[in-house]
Amino acid sequence: MNAFLQNFLDWQLLTGSLPALLETGLVNTLVLSLFSTLLGIIAGMVLALMAVSHMRWLEVPARVFVEVFRGLPAALVILLVGQGLAPVGLSIFGPNPYPLAIVALGLISSAYIAEIFRSGIQSVGKGQLSACQALGMTYWTAMRHVIVPQGVRRILPALANQFISIVKDSSLVYFLGLLTSQRDLFTIGQNTSVNTANLSPLVAAGLVYLLITVPLTHAINHIDRWTNRHSNPRYGGASATTRKQLKRQAAAARASMAEQHN
Repeated sequence: MNAFLQNFLDWQLLTGSLPALLETGLVNTLVLSLFSTLLGIIAGMVLALMAVSHMRWLEVPARVFVEVFRGLPAALVILLVGQGLAPVGLSIFGPNPYPLAIVALGLISSAYIAEIFRSGIQSVGKGQLSACQALGMTYWTAMRHVIVPQGVRRILPALANQFISIVKDSSLVYFLGLLTSQRDLFTIGQNTSVNTANLSPLVAAGLVYLLITVPLTHAINHIDRWTNRHSNPRYGGASATTRKQLKRQAAAARASMAEQHN
């Protein structure tokens, strides 16, 4: 038991690792995760719209992309992008692996986010699209003003869960080789553990990861409960949402018809 505590819970090594973990590792991990998520959301929305467009030349490439990047291990994608595009990255960004790491993580997350967006869009009743088209709106105008906004609200908890996954996948960036100032949480914990022949720094890194993911998980649960409560007819949520949707649809239809007249 003493050997276990000394190897995993050495208080001096735990506290000694925290400054570097919080000042460098936490910042770098959040930078990687936030920018990768932003890239994934943009690409994922485009892929989702392609997948639900029912145009074969748009739908097939989107589905192939999603299947490929959902099926490949994250470590393999990071290595392929980071090493395969290293000459390009070196000429554009210099000796900084972060941009290529963000691209790799963004590609991975975009495949999952595309499926999240697709499910959210398809959860909106088809009758709403038919009603929009009956009012004179084009397919893409109806998607932009009516269908997509409703779908996005429904998948916010799933998007937050995907961000948590990206935070954890960012630990694989150490494959690309990082300078001291570029190290993420996992790299700092691993390097310190190797130097001290003790796993307590990795435990400290795990605690910092929990500092990010646990509050986010509780926030997701709160958002999910709030969404369910406000969409429940017992609380008047469904009727209020329906009224807002009808107002938005009418406003969008008027704007579309005004554009057509102009």
